[in-house]
Amino acid sequence: MEAATTRAVSAGVELHGVSKTFRDGRRAVQVLKDIQFTAEPGEFVSVIGPSGCGKSTLFKLVAGLERADTGTTEIAGKAVEPGDHPVAYMPQKDLLLPWRSVIRNVTMPLEIGGLGKSEAIERARKLFPIFGLEGFEDAYPFTLSGGMRQRAALMRTVIQERPLMLLDEPFGALDSLTRTEMQEFLLDVWDRFGHTIVFITHDIREAIYLSDTIYVMTARPARVRMKISVDLPRPRNIDVITAPRFTELEAELLHALREENRQQEATI
Repeated sequence: MEAATTRAVSAGVELHGVSKTFRDGRRAVQVLKDIQFTAEPGEFVSVIGPSGCGKSTLFKLVAGLERADTGTTEIAGKAVEPGDHPVAYMPQKDLLLPWRSVIRNVTMPLEIGGLGKSEAIERARKLFPIFGLEGFEDAYPFTLSGGMRQRAALMRTVIQERPLMLLDEPFGALDSLTRTEMQEFLLDVWDRFGHTIVFITHDIREAIYLSDTIYVMTARPARVRMKISVDLPRPRNIDVITAPRFTELEAELLHALREENRQQEATI
């Protein structure tokens, strides 16, 4: 980025007929079945579904960490191959290394990618004011609050300048107030930089509040049960959760997830 507010070059992702089975000795477990999924460039898409249904496996396919048994996975129209690194990934845990300062944690992906230390630090310093961490460049992770640690982890994801970001329940371990603050902060970052974001969550309200589109996955083997367009105006603030349309979407998604949870419990 030439400037801290430069928008990203976003890329869409498409999965067509994707299936994946894992084998443990003689036992085969099908995790994904005939997945059809699209996130348009610059879109914010959430994925919800029963625990263990295969959402994280879907992320591994998009990230090139696993290969599908059937079907195709494409980013910006190009097939994803194992070993490709077309995405930036943010897990639920911040995974900040305790022996590295915040700025050295943030710049670590750049240094691994071959960028010089001084250039990586210069790029990172431009982001600290945007992420509300100015003055904490040389602090160590144990001195930060949970929300500050997650902002640092998000900065580490954004700084990679990948056209697609995968966020796997990044706020799941936060308390309710901090989680709400991080949701608002993420929307600001997304609006500022323009990444394509695919977001896994178990929180229906979080999915509605953040997203343009929501995919609901079935119980394992996961298929797409429904795709919902979130027709709420942007920009959004927390007051949107009281809107009648928000309540309607919440009820529809809750009904679908309860059915899938019952289905999953019946197969255990």
